Amino acid sequence: QVQLVESGGGLVQPGGSLRLSCAASGLVLSAFDMSWYRQAPGKERELVAGITRFGNSTNYLDSVKGRFTISRDNAKSTVALQMNSLTSEATAVYYCNGRHFTSRIIAYWGRGTQVPVSS
Repeated sequence: QVQLVESGGGLVQPGGSLRLSCAASGLVLSAFDMSWYRQAPGKERELVAGITRFGNSTNYLDSVKGRFTISRDNAKSTVALQMNSLTSEATAVYYCNGRHFTSRIIAYWGRGTQVPVSS
C-alpha cells in the first residue's frame, strides 16, 4: 500500500521558517517526480514546488522562489520543503504528491499538514 505522510507543519510567525517532510512507503521513490501543493482556505490547490525523480530539476511557484527549497533523498524515501521568510500568504494545508515518471495517471497524495502563519 502506497503512503505519503507529511509532517513538520505547525504554527509559525511571519518571517519564520519551517521544514516540511514527506515520508513515502510502498513505492520506489526514484520512479516518481515529487511535488508539494498547498490549499489555502477558500482557494484552489496550487503547485508550490516540484522536483524530478533524481533531483536534477526543480520548479517553483513564482511567489516562493528564493524562499522555498524542495529536496529529496531517494535512499531514505523522503521529500522535504524548506520554507523561509514565511508570510501570511503561506497559510495553507500542504500536500505531498508523487507522479510516476512514465504516466501522470499513476499519482498519489498525502493527507496534508497544516501551516498557519500568524503572529
